[in-house]
Amino acid sequence: MLYPIASLDADKISAIQALEKELGSPIVALSEVDTDNAELSEEKLKKLQKLEEELDLVLLAVRPS
Repeated sequence: MLYPIASLDADKISAIQALEKELGSPIVALSEVDTDNAELSEEKLKKLQKLEEELDLVLLAVRPS
């Protein structure tokens, strides 16, 4: 599963903003995406990890659909 930032309509944004105000804390909305990780060779995995380190990001290789 992946959880990217959700695309929200105006009503959902308003509801979240109201709760943020009540809680006094920002809220991040994520949506669920069903996916499978790609099976990478050791060499390819090392390349992915190297780029993660260079970019200071978390990268995930997924199986093409």
